[in-house]
Amino acid sequence: MKEITAVIRRYKLPETKKALEELGYPSLTIQSVEGRGKQKGALCAEMDSEMPESFCTAVKLKPTPSAYALEHTLPKIALYVPKRLLTIIAPDDAVGGIVESIIKVNRTGRHGDGKVFVSPIEGALRVRTGEKDKEAVS
Repeated sequence: MKEITAVIRRYKLPETKKALEELGYPSLTIQSVEGRGKQKGALCAEMDSEMPESFCTAVKLKPTPSAYALEHTLPKIALYVPKRLLTIIAPDDAVGGIVESIIKVNRTGRHGDGKVFVSPIEGALRVRTGEKDKEAVS
């Protein structure tokens, strides 16, 4: 078994969930997270309904079709960009298809498309029934 952890753009969540359901993996854990990559959040921050308009005005953010981009003349400021963190536990033979699907849905070619990590899982236990390992996650 493997744990697949993906950090994705917030607006890509519905499309990602649909793609995973079509693959037969509808079970996942979703968390709201904030972070930044190599650009330190300074190049762009995703549009976000929770981001107050006053913040965007204060730092002179300019709306673009899918992101707020800092104007080139402003000093760089560090922003923590809101993202979604998905966790999926899957059998080893399904990992390639799941990862490929997540990448296909989330790749825009712009900074901030996200990351996917794959880690080994030593074991699993379903609390309600006591099922272990593969049976616990199927």
